[in-house]
Amino acid sequence: MFCYQCEQTAMGTGCNRAMGVCGKTAETADLQDMLFHVLKGLSQYAAKLNAGPDKKAFAKFVLEGLFTTVTNVNFDAIAIRKMIDKAIEMREKAKAMSGGQELGGPAAWRPGSSEDISITARQEEFGEDAAGLQELITYGLKGTAAYADHALILGVEDEEVNQYFLDTMAKLAENLSDIDELLGMALKAGEINLKVMGMLDQANTSAYGNPEPTQVRITPKAGKAILVSGHDLKDLEELLKQTEGTGINVYTHSEMLPANAYPGLKKYPHLAGNYGGAWQDQRKEFAEFPGAVLMTTNCIQKPAEEYQGRIFTTGLVGWPGVTHVKGPDFFPVIEAAKAAPGFAGDGEDKTITIGFGHDAVMQVAGTVVEAVKSGAVKHFFLIGGCDGAKPGRNYYTEFAEKVPRDCVILTLACGKYRFNKLEFGDIGGIPRLLDCGQCNDAYSAVQIALALMKAFDCGLNDLPLSMVLSWFEQKAVAILLTLLYLGKTDIRLGPSLPAFVTPTVLNVLVDKFKISPISDPDTDLKAILGK
Repeated sequence: MFCYQCEQTAMGTGCNRAMGVCGKTAETADLQDMLFHVLKGLSQYAAKLNAGPDKKAFAKFVLEGLFTTVTNVNFDAIAIRKMIDKAIEMREKAKAMSGGQELGGPAAWRPGSSEDISITARQEEFGEDAAGLQELITYGLKGTAAYADHALILGVEDEEVNQYFLDTMAKLAENLSDIDELLGMALKAGEINLKVMGMLDQANTSAYGNPEPTQVRITPKAGKAILVSGHDLKDLEELLKQTEGTGINVYTHSEMLPANAYPGLKKYPHLAGNYGGAWQDQRKEFAEFPGAVLMTTNCIQKPAEEYQGRIFTTGLVGWPGVTHVKGPDFFPVIEAAKAAPGFAGDGEDKTITIGFGHDAVMQVAGTVVEAVKSGAVKHFFLIGGCDGAKPGRNYYTEFAEKVPRDCVILTLACGKYRFNKLEFGDIGGIPRLLDCGQCNDAYSAVQIALALMKAFDCGLNDLPLSMVLSWFEQKAVAILLTLLYLGKTDIRLGPSLPAFVTPTVLNVLVDKFKISPISDPDTDLKAILGK
């Protein structure tokens, strides 16, 4: 195997042994490569078809297949083999519908050895720069596919977006090597991701209302319990419906925390608050949680023995030996919660405040603008992104703590768990820490920035706004590409730069976008505020 799609990759260069740092076996890694390859072959045919139900079905499967290969989603080799078989079947159907013309490349490929389609094979053929850019686009597609899949589950899709995925996958089948063309494709991926995040925002808010500032309990209540992790709000809603009147309390975990701010979800009295922190601490936190656990999306880790029998997966998530539940019927999860002891008593009453999406911030935009004009608010920092287990992420805690008292911090995604339980106070009634939501709620941060640009009649890079981002997996890559598409410069990225971004490509990003790695909080703050 060879895999370098996430931040924690071994030695910072790539996982190439029997098992990846994430717990992915070489077999699973190779199968994911095979699945991606066959999806390119399917897309070569499906992209040529006229719009219709079949084309939508092909595009939907491509989205699901891409999401399946995102880091920490599906580790189940049997499930991935089934997806490969289905992809081949759908490819043949698309081929017949497109006239039966035989195409080369992935369209003609049959599963066998993964060596010929590996990243290392493409590095040898096209060079590390071109192969790295191919992967940059690939990871952007995977991240955007996750968001598109969430939107589709709530009934929101777009034919142009579907066509983009099919066209781009078909284009990747050509094994492009022109650096300028690949960079252009990467920025296009960022443009489409912005549209898809907007679609998901529409899907979430149409279904559950606009997030509103909400105090969320972060300590348990007495009683039986279910912990829901991941990003899928629909799964959480279905579970809340099915547990009404059962006496079971439902808690959010990690990226599900923002669900507590949606009116359509927080109306359930047994949505009891949030338990735990970011995904990388789940083995300890799930072992201590006295109830059932449901994983709706990434990021799952190898379950510890203490909770092996009471963790469940749903949707595209999978781990060998873990019971997979086909939503929306969560009966096995509920039964496991009833059999578990639950919390014996209430914990100390502690809360944090969340729910500062773009709608909530826009309602007080005038106050924010006046605070900037008066000098009460000097600067905005977006400190957010993915969290992870690799050393060096304490930087983000220290940075947030050292942000001057006359500055406001925007945050989103699970990276906020590094500092979201600290006290930051307020500036004239404006909270100094504004939690915008999940990683896809980078859309909210963009909308807030656009509103400030309008208010001050200036460009994005003229705003008193700096971005200090942490990345881990492919959704973070998609968001980074969106920021680059928007022309945002001076982004600081860490804790380490992507292994697939070669020195040559990094030089281009530095020259064009002034992207830079984080250093230490004091140095970076001085550089930012010195401007």
